[in-house]
Amino acid sequence: MVARSTPSKSITELLSSKIRTIPNYPKPGIMFRDITTLLKDAEGLNLVINELANRYMKDHFDLVVGIEARGFILGAALAHKLGKGFVPVRKKGKLPGPTVGVAYTLEYGTDYIEIHTDAIARGQKVLLVDDLIATGGTALGAAQLIRQVGGEIVEAVFVIDLPELQGGKKLTKEGIPYYAMLEFEGE
Repeated sequence: MVARSTPSKSITELLSSKIRTIPNYPKPGIMFRDITTLLKDAEGLNLVINELANRYMKDHFDLVVGIEARGFILGAALAHKLGKGFVPVRKKGKLPGPTVGVAYTLEYGTDYIEIHTDAIARGQKVLLVDDLIATGGTALGAAQLIRQVGGEIVEAVFVIDLPELQGGKKLTKEGIPYYAMLEFEGE
């Protein structure tokens, strides 16, 4: 196993300060952790990508897979920084070629995602990227698709974990290692 770096306390505090919380969105009782404020901040975005690149630069994997939509931003930037290819996991009907898809449950509803059938060659190792893990539904759905087309997940990485919602534990139970840069309490 490769020794991986983690951000210092000062970096995690800085990044946390750049994330906006929107109460009762998209429904009452949800505390939405909005990373668009982090993404628009040049220092914050660069810190995230550089910290993740440092963490994964010595890992052996072939592709970065990003989940729509914020996972595209982070995943594509990380893939570029690491010299890897990028594969999108998209919502139903958005990919032009032959796809496989899966319905999954989120914290506040259900959805459906797809991947191109030829996006990942059998045995290719991938890093799965998204902005946040809550209940784990989206990440588990993406992992199912990656495995279905023949990929192997090295790790799933998120900027934010909401540990109370147990998504990380669900990934671990499915044999998927995961890492989150930051944790926030609540839903």
